[in-house]
Amino acid sequence: MTSDDFDRARPTERDPTETARRRPNGGHPTGEEYVSRADEALDSAYEEPATLAEYVDRVLEEPALASHASRYLLSAIEAAGTRTVIEEGEQTQRYRFFDDPHNDGEHAILGNTAVLNAFVDDLRSIAAGRGKDETILWLDGPTATGKSELKRCLINGLREYSKTPAGRRYTVEWNVAGVDEPGGLTYGDTATPDEDDWYESPVQSNPLTVFPDDVRADLLRAINDRLDDHVPVRVEGDLDPFSREAYEYLEEQYRREGVEDRFSAVTDPKHLRVKNYLVDIGQGIGVLHSEDEGTPKQRLVGSWMEGMLCALDSRGRKNPQAFSYDGVLSQGNGLLTIVEDASQHADLLQKLLNVPDEGHVKLDKGIGMDIDTQLVIISNPDLAEQLDKHADTKHEDPLKALKRRLDRHEFTYLTNLSLEAELLRREILGETAVWEPASWEELEAWIQAPLSVTVREGTDSVVERDLAPHTIEAAALYAVVSRLDPTDLPSGLTLVDKAMLFDRGYLQEGDERIDVEEFDFEADAADGVRGIPVTYTRDVLARLLYESSDRSHPELPVEHVIMPDDVLDAMVENLDEAPVFSDGEAREFEERVAVVANYVLDQQERDVLDAMLREKRVDADAIEEYVEHVYAWEAGESIENDRGEETEPDPLKMKVFEIEHLGRFSADDYDGNTPSEPVEQFRTERIITALNRHAWQHRDEEFKATDVDPHEIPVIDAVLGSHDWEDVERAYPDFEPDQWADPPTGTETETLKARTIENMVDLFGYSEAAAELTSRQVCTVVSHRWD
Repeated sequence: MTSDDFDRARPTERDPTETARRRPNGGHPTGEEYVSRADEALDSAYEEPATLAEYVDRVLEEPALASHASRYLLSAIEAAGTRTVIEEGEQTQRYRFFDDPHNDGEHAILGNTAVLNAFVDDLRSIAAGRGKDETILWLDGPTATGKSELKRCLINGLREYSKTPAGRRYTVEWNVAGVDEPGGLTYGDTATPDEDDWYESPVQSNPLTVFPDDVRADLLRAINDRLDDHVPVRVEGDLDPFSREAYEYLEEQYRREGVEDRFSAVTDPKHLRVKNYLVDIGQGIGVLHSEDEGTPKQRLVGSWMEGMLCALDSRGRKNPQAFSYDGVLSQGNGLLTIVEDASQHADLLQKLLNVPDEGHVKLDKGIGMDIDTQLVIISNPDLAEQLDKHADTKHEDPLKALKRRLDRHEFTYLTNLSLEAELLRREILGETAVWEPASWEELEAWIQAPLSVTVREGTDSVVERDLAPHTIEAAALYAVVSRLDPTDLPSGLTLVDKAMLFDRGYLQEGDERIDVEEFDFEADAADGVRGIPVTYTRDVLARLLYESSDRSHPELPVEHVIMPDDVLDAMVENLDEAPVFSDGEAREFEERVAVVANYVLDQQERDVLDAMLREKRVDADAIEEYVEHVYAWEAGESIENDRGEETEPDPLKMKVFEIEHLGRFSADDYDGNTPSEPVEQFRTERIITALNRHAWQHRDEEFKATDVDPHEIPVIDAVLGSHDWEDVERAYPDFEPDQWADPPTGTETETLKARTIENMVDLFGYSEAAAELTSRQVCTVVSHRWD
């Protein structure tokens, strides 16, 4: 994978305006400015009501404004665009809608991109009417996998989309004031004049449902003829019962008066107007929560209001004006109906079958309501168990029809290290910005970065707790490793290797790079189905933040530092006590911690080595000179020296670089300055091959590599920029790792330690205390193998 795979826009802070820079209070907006911004937001979101004819003219110009529910939802998702991500080692496109962009990412759904893409694919088929009209979309999965975030993301995204010109949503409102009939048409029992005489459709009826069926069919043909999209606009069904009551009441009055153009009279602007509304819960979005109670009819459509029935003169029949329309389908008519924690409402699921099939529900006998909504149910795995309870019986499964209509999309735990690290930072710090790195190196730096968290000790004191570099990485990696299926693990790889392949798409071992395509992972492997949830890790970290430490140092606050091994130890220690894990899972997860601890120690060791040898790193110019000589040597070409003269590549310079800087070869590997076969193989296979690959990927119109920076090429950087303890021994012959904790005064170890800790702070963001603990831990391990 190259850095181009991550070449996508990142969120940036908004530039301050000239007005803000001139504010007397240091650039902060005034209260009046906030009020003005709120006015602008409302003014831009709402339009003046229009006549029915004006609305039709606008729809003919912009057909998508009349979209049916599923098509509107699809348009909102697609309008946000896509970005490139890598999940489970594969590059794919992700809809930005699910990053919650309108809410600064607060309810972004991390990961599960393949599931979300399948959800959108189903939605596209439903919207187009391609045999999936009867489908109910089912999002299933264990707790803490993003299902609740999906609900919030849908609500936020649809609300904000409805504020945009392309996402306007319209309904009708009625006014029958002045029509000579006792009582008139009203929600209440008192009449009020002027603007208060207008009553909006309580279930967001599409304005086109006002037209008779044959006229509407011709109008839809005209609309779709102008639509540049593969998903046509469909408006089916009739007016809602409340609006139908108003329409029929007006039509009857004008018929009695002998008016000929009765449709024009009924839809005259003094009786009917079209208005836009902002999509939200209760207006275009219905959410049935787990705690909602009532009869099935009350939960689905609403209930009759006895006082209103008595107040309205309906000549012995039930007047739809006296219905509450507060059920989930009524609120979600026109767009989206979500049944949250669906296992708590399993009794309703079968009653929902006719909604996608027929688009119709009943308020009462003889009073029905047409519904246009996209049904989405969200559940934990226990709903699947309820639906399968008759599957093994000899009798006919009574739930077969329901299961056939449910299109199941299973959320799983995250299996990408970077996503889990991002999620942990959200849980601990409340960060909301979605990570969109420009390169793997930038993403890796975010994963490994330290954290500083302010906590209160006792009643008065406030301290900064320092999560050392690699601490979040360790916690996230352990959680991911607990979720990976080991059954398809190739020989020689660990679960950490599989996690790295899933996160970045390749493994880098020194100068050897292996892409994920070279491994045959099972498509049906149980990756992410079970494991340590983020809530468990979050709670462990929260406890550590408030626990006291017995560490001490004469100068540094090491007692306030939380190290990677502290987190791993605490996560393992609490497995047996956590009710979310069975005894078998606890034992299995405990066995997986060692490989994570070893990986994290390797990362810490790399930091210490880089800090120790910072001043000894090969100069960038020397690397470029070596690469230039090797490239010319292999191609049999000459190079241009400082005086502009064409000369042969210098075999001595290449030899010295390979022996002294790379430490890969000794003088025995050369016959004079002539390289042996292993040296030639290293130059051609490790250096030239990587350069040629880079040239191909970054070729210009003339098919040439331009301005090649060796450090842009991962393999070259690994070959030429890595360090080991032999390099330390060559550079610092008097260094003694077993003296690191308390080096004697005036020794090389003392000098090297001070410089190393300074470099760890500067290069990797360590605090001095964290650098002290980390370098001490690494040198303790190294001292056992030093001699």
